[in-house]
Amino acid sequence: MAGDTDRPGSLTAEVHILFNGYAKDGESPTVSYVASTVGFIRDGDVRVIIDPGMVPSPDAILEPLAALGESPANITDVVFSHHHPDHTLNAALFPNARFHDHWAIYKGDNWESREAKGFHLSPSIRLIATPGHTPQDITTLVGTNEGVIAFTHLWWFAEGPADDPLADDLTTLHANRLRVLQVAKLIVPGHGTPFVPDETTPR
Repeated sequence: MAGDTDRPGSLTAEVHILFNGYAKDGESPTVSYVASTVGFIRDGDVRVIIDPGMVPSPDAILEPLAALGESPANITDVVFSHHHPDHTLNAALFPNARFHDHWAIYKGDNWESREAKGFHLSPSIRLIATPGHTPQDITTLVGTNEGVIAFTHLWWFAEGPADDPLADDLTTLHANRLRVLQVAKLIVPGHGTPFVPDETTPR
């Protein structure tokens, strides 16, 4: 089963949400308000930021990080769920990090090609390829003492949408949602608060 092979090998990570994202209409048809949900994970010496994208100001990320006793310089890794600017815009806040996407690791002028599929940042933090929102999407699966948490843009927020309006392959989107639901007890969506999936969760 995919869930068994996707599951992180350990359950020792600690997860915090630094900012709960949103996507909403503005005052005119050409304006909208968009912010990514930004996560922080600790596992041993590893410090990971997920999707440091658009937020009202950098302080929306940095202040809750500081409240956890961490500084931007201590972040070891940054993961982009995909390449849209609303999920990457504040990456430069973390000068010492390695940056991860669907096909490589980047640091300074070093580009290390590798597939995200099955890549471990630590024993409790695993990347898997989950195309759907874009063909390059990845999901970060995090093993904690309360179960596996999935950071993913397969859902924008708890309500879906049922069919992602930006997806070019809805069949793949729905298949990868089922895959993630096999292993994750909590979903951290791209633009909303974390949610526990239930029978109303779009598949």
